Amino acid sequence: MSIKRWDPFRDLETLQEDVNKLFQDRFNTPRKSVPAERSWAPVVDVIEDDDNIVVRAELAGMKKEDIDIELTGDTLTIKGERKFENEDKKDNFVRVERVYGKFQRSFTIGVPIKSEEVKAGYKDGVLEISIPKSEEIKPKKVEVAVE
Repeated sequence: MSIKRWDPFRDLETLQEDVNKLFQDRFNTPRKSVPAERSWAPVVDVIEDDDNIVVRAELAGMKKEDIDIELTGDTLTIKGERKFENEDKKDNFVRVERVYGKFQRSFTIGVPIKSEEVKAGYKDGVLEISIPKSEEIKPKKVEVAVE
C-alpha cells in the first residue's frame, strides 16, 4: 500500500467536470434536433389600484382559442398551450429557443371581487384581465368633524 498525497482541489475539479457534463448534455442538443416540449410559464404583471386588479400576461404567438381563463372562488387560473409552428419544416431549423407546450399559472386574488364583471382582452400578444374589486373592499374616506 502506497501513501497518496491528498489534493483538496481534486474533488472540486471532479465536481466541476460533472456539472459541466450535466449542462452540456442538457443544453447542447444536436443541430437538427426536434424542439422538445417543455413546461413553461408566461411572465405576468399584477397591478392593483383602488378599483381593480389587473393581470397582464405575455403570450406572444398564441391564438385566443388556445388560452383558457378560470375564476374559482378567489383563485384566477390562466392556462393554455403554445403550439410549435411549421411542423412540416422542423428539420430546417438551426436553432429553436422559444418555448412551446402547455402552461398554467394560478393567482390568489385575496380580496372580495365582482366575479360577474371580470373582463379579458388579448392584443399584440398580451393578455389583460381586469378584475373589479367589490364595493365593500374599496377604501372609504372618513371626514373628521371639528367640534
